[in-house]
Amino acid sequence: MDSVPGWELKDGAIVKLYKFKDFQEALTFVNRVGALAEEADHHPDIDIRWNKVTLRLSTHSAGGLTDKDFALARAIDA
Repeated sequence: MDSVPGWELKDGAIVKLYKFKDFQEALTFVNRVGALAEEADHHPDIDIRWNKVTLRLSTHSAGGLTDKDFALARAIDA
């Protein structure tokens, strides 16, 4: 996906896996994502598995992807 490199389209959402050194680093990342999500009033599904974090973005109220998903994905990666 050109507008959000590294993100994949899966089942009507954009999804990306991030890998970190350890659990603490993964938690720090999740907290940063949480702050961005609150600011945007748009919240990803988050799956944490020790040093791996998978983010899944879609706009549930719209039944699929919207500009909010791509904007938050770019903010997360910035």
